[in-house]
Amino acid sequence: MKKSLNLHKIFCLSLFMFGLLCSSHLGSQNTSNHGNKFEQIDPLLPTPNEYRSIDGSPGPKYWQQKCDYKIDCTLDTERHRLIGSETITYTNNSPNTLRYLWLQLDENQHSVENSNQYFDPSSIKDIMSRNDLRSLEPHNEVRDYGVHIQEVVDASGNPLDYTINQTLMRIILPVPISTGEQFTFRVRWYYNVVDRVALMELNKDFANYPRGGYEHFPKDGNDLYTITQWYPRLCAYTDARGWQTNQFTGQAEFALTFGDFEVSMTLPSDFIVGSTGECQNYEEVLSPTQLERWTQAQNAEEPVEIVTLEEAKANEQAPKASDTKTWIYKAGNVRDFAWTASRKFIWDAFPHTTSEGLKVMCMSYYGKEAYPIYRRYSSKAVKQTLVTYSKFTIPYPYPVAISVEAQNGMEYPMICFNPGRAEEDGTYSEFAKNAAIGVIIHEVGHNYFPMIINSDERQWTWMDEGLNSFVQYLTEAEFDNNFDHGFGPTTTIVDYMRLPKDQLEPIMTNGENLINFGANAYTKPAAGLNMLRETIMGRELFDFAFKEYCRRWAFKSPSPADFFRSMEDASGMDLDWFWRGWFYSIDATDISLDTIIWYKVDLENDPEKVTDTFNFKIEKPFDDISKIRNKESGMKFTVDEDKELQDFYTYYNPWETSDSSMAFITNRYEETYSPKEKMELFGDMNYYELQFSNKGGLVMPVIIEWTFEDGSVEMETIPVQIWRKNENQFTKVFAKDKVVTAIRIDPFKETADVDESNNNWPVREVPSRFQVFKANKQVPPLNPMQKARKKKEIKP
Repeated sequence: MKKSLNLHKIFCLSLFMFGLLCSSHLGSQNTSNHGNKFEQIDPLLPTPNEYRSIDGSPGPKYWQQKCDYKIDCTLDTERHRLIGSETITYTNNSPNTLRYLWLQLDENQHSVENSNQYFDPSSIKDIMSRNDLRSLEPHNEVRDYGVHIQEVVDASGNPLDYTINQTLMRIILPVPISTGEQFTFRVRWYYNVVDRVALMELNKDFANYPRGGYEHFPKDGNDLYTITQWYPRLCAYTDARGWQTNQFTGQAEFALTFGDFEVSMTLPSDFIVGSTGECQNYEEVLSPTQLERWTQAQNAEEPVEIVTLEEAKANEQAPKASDTKTWIYKAGNVRDFAWTASRKFIWDAFPHTTSEGLKVMCMSYYGKEAYPIYRRYSSKAVKQTLVTYSKFTIPYPYPVAISVEAQNGMEYPMICFNPGRAEEDGTYSEFAKNAAIGVIIHEVGHNYFPMIINSDERQWTWMDEGLNSFVQYLTEAEFDNNFDHGFGPTTTIVDYMRLPKDQLEPIMTNGENLINFGANAYTKPAAGLNMLRETIMGRELFDFAFKEYCRRWAFKSPSPADFFRSMEDASGMDLDWFWRGWFYSIDATDISLDTIIWYKVDLENDPEKVTDTFNFKIEKPFDDISKIRNKESGMKFTVDEDKELQDFYTYYNPWETSDSSMAFITNRYEETYSPKEKMELFGDMNYYELQFSNKGGLVMPVIIEWTFEDGSVEMETIPVQIWRKNENQFTKVFAKDKVVTAIRIDPFKETADVDESNNNWPVREVPSRFQVFKANKQVPPLNPMQKARKKKEIKP
């Protein structure tokens, strides 16, 4: 016979009303609020095909183009002009016949002809500086900038028909090129190198800062060149979109094609050059002493100065050279090429050996202004980046990784540009040090995203910036476990996600259209991936899936769908609810603990003996009686005793299927537990019925911290699937053998909950912003670019 119990309601607490209220039936649920948050996102993704498979891997007929460059250029440091000639060999691996090619002329970003000089809104403030007034019409500042095309000819010297459309150039092919065919042509050009610092002062929006150019140092009269987006280069042509011909306006970056480079740079002989690739003629451009140090650095355990601080200081004060040297570099299977040059450079290097046995030279170039930070940390941060990124993605495949101090942040294959200067007296703050290290890790990490895993930055900024910021976070933690992270922790995105809805955008927004560029392209994707790894998937499943995605798409061009599908395929988890909520929506996490009801078993009184009969309509035969549900109440009953099973079949013929066929099940509570049994089985048990509501719209696992009377603490996680049939609220009962004194939701801030005031019982006062600052003596974390621009306090 079934036995029954009386439950006593100890308290019923509303966390908003702070009073007693009545409860509905224990465990009852309203299932009328089912939405689409757990529906599959297949309708949002492109249909899989023979080029891109359903599991997220490249398809059996995946293809991509190849483009090789041989470039000769001269840097005129007196006129700040770069003059170049290049031979381009384009291989058509697509199944399509091409009648024309599209090239990128990125330096036209700064041209008066480009739309980005005009399309930004502007307004007058009560107080305007001279630079503020100049920035109202930026086109007046760039009249001499942009690429000047002097010649476009085929391999035989015959002129080719071309058209320039702002930052793009279309070349008409004399003969269409079919699958597997190549076309070789030459382009001669020059452009005036921009004064990068002057343009930065005019452009308040970081996205419109010039990526390359020169910086003049008035105190010593020298310049530091960062030569980037400098040569006419092919646009990407892919199976996903054909030609990527979105204009370069300064915010969304690049979509490029892999190829091999041979580049010769001619410039004054007293300049030191660092570049993508490996130098082919160090014996010609270095002094014997420098060449000997380079040889020593190949096996050094600490960075070796190839060009020392003393030599750099002497060089920048010496008369400028009138003769020139030509530095020759080669790079294979890269999507781009960049370089740097200055009379000011100190240069240090030491090796890192990958798990594949490849020796990589980790190197840094920097002026004396950055020596206190860079000499101690830069090349070591480069090495740590390669170690950590290789662990979570693929082994680093290139022979060189370079960090250049140029007071900005930008990335290219094997070379990147970063901030990191000390104060004039050589001191620096912990903040300045961490800002430099954080940006170095971030920019070196871009070797993986997008230089190797070659996503379309012009379309999906988050695919390189977001993924890279996430692995940056992991690297910083391995470099220094007390590092002050700008990306990664879910707390970094909360302030953005609690903004009004009309100020939010989905991650799945084209990079050109983002308003809050840093939060949406960097911080939110990084926090989301960290949430997947630590809270939703677990490290083992996440790490395997993430590494598999990187392996599949190394030296290929993935799309968002390839990432989503690969993560699910390799982990065996359905994550569509997460992609839909975190990437496609502007919903926020705000899970509220609304009510708590505490029940205990009545140890003194017995329930009355009752017989409850429920009518069931049977639509088809059942061989398992436990599957039958009451159609009205939705409650589930199981017959436990053989006699009751016999009684059931007395009333129900399982082979009779007419509409009038009815079955009757009797739940008999004809025996109660003895006082001793009740005490032994249930005396210490406490039943807590908690009601939760989803106020932010984003479904998430519910993480509960229980604190008990004896001071012990227990963590418990309710899977996200609890929201499947009601996305707005649910009630759940928890059995505990100790009395609960406090309940806290998401105690370690794992789900980016935007309102902690409704997460606690007893209710805790959430400190104000001022109180948080006063209590912790910290400011909210800034992204690396903000850190680099922020005025640093001097370290004593």
